[in-house]
Amino acid sequence: MPEMTQRQKYDLKRQLEELKRARGRHTELISLYVPPTKQIFDVNSYLKNEFSQSQNIKSKTTMKNVLSAIESIMSRLKQFKQAPPNGIVFFVGHKSSGADKTEMIAYVFEPPLPITTFLYRCDSSFYLEPLQAMLTEKEIYGLLLVDRRECTIGILKGNRIEMLKYMTSQVPGKHGRGGQSQRRFERLTEIAAHEWFVKCGEVASEIFQAEEEIQGILVGGPGPTKQYFVEENYLHYEVQDKIIDTFDTGYTDEFGLRELVSSASDTMTNLKISQEKKLMKRFLKEVTKTEGSLAIYGETHVRKALEMGIADILLLSEDLRRYRIKLLCNSCNYLEWRTIPEDDLEEYELPKCKKCDNSSIMEIEEKIDLIDELSDLAEKTGCKVEIISTGSEEGDSLFSAFDGIAGILRYVVDF
Repeated sequence: MPEMTQRQKYDLKRQLEELKRARGRHTELISLYVPPTKQIFDVNSYLKNEFSQSQNIKSKTTMKNVLSAIESIMSRLKQFKQAPPNGIVFFVGHKSSGADKTEMIAYVFEPPLPITTFLYRCDSSFYLEPLQAMLTEKEIYGLLLVDRRECTIGILKGNRIEMLKYMTSQVPGKHGRGGQSQRRFERLTEIAAHEWFVKCGEVASEIFQAEEEIQGILVGGPGPTKQYFVEENYLHYEVQDKIIDTFDTGYTDEFGLRELVSSASDTMTNLKISQEKKLMKRFLKEVTKTEGSLAIYGETHVRKALEMGIADILLLSEDLRRYRIKLLCNSCNYLEWRTIPEDDLEEYELPKCKKCDNSSIMEIEEKIDLIDELSDLAEKTGCKVEIISTGSEEGDSLFSAFDGIAGILRYVVDF
């Protein structure tokens, strides 16, 4: 099966975020998945039957809304002689808009990967599992940090690090006893350490065996303890066989998971997160240059570089949540573009027209996700687009320190 591009993944993720927010008062939202092998004629026949069955719904309002949603889907189906290569999905219905009011919504699109099963569902929310499954990361690695005091178990999915379990031990630390007491204490300490490693091995093995798609396991920790843990086979043999390597880390807690991935990405260059870190390190190196820097950041400068065609790589944080809106004055046709945060969109106070001496209120004529808008601009000039996760320290810095928008120029330009 082909893999989705970064852009396709991002667009699907954003689409799902929007669909999740839709809620019906009752079972008034219809989800329809049509695979490429399904005949449009058969889908129409199925919907006609559902239309007939829905006339028995007791609530008149619900019945009216469901019937209108089915009619809307059937009307849209007329545009297709056959299903597209990946199939087609419909999300149609009446979502609650507060104060006993509803609003008709309709989303129709071809998914980035093929649909395998025909599915119709009428509920108070859209059924999104088949699309969510398309975002399931195939690149999965187990992460294990261990020493005598702590054990942290996590997982790396693509470019995302998740902590699954954190444990602390009761193994005694250093002591000041001497003579026989010292030997006895050391013996008890070794027994306690062995029991601790057995526990760590059992818990880690159980967690990693539950992850069927795991490709390998990275083990980390300070000092030689991690090596001893691996060599003494405290893990189940099936898990043990998946160990790729051990790495030195200064921490064995949640912070250590990032440290482990960072250490591994220096040698395992095929990791997605490794490729992201490499790009961000290149950008940060340019930022620190006092002369001849190719780094650029901030929407204004990046947009100018894209329009001039001098940007080589566009770096966008996947956590960027902004819209580019087109404002139009209906009185004089004056228009302007603005960028606003997604959270401000619903309560955005429309500005007055500058050309009409503030006598007319402008209206939003068009809105587009900022990542999509900048990506389209970049692709026109052959600029490579990289959507960076916040799963690493470098990815975090792009979002927090550089406002989620940056780039690397083809040549030095003084802005």
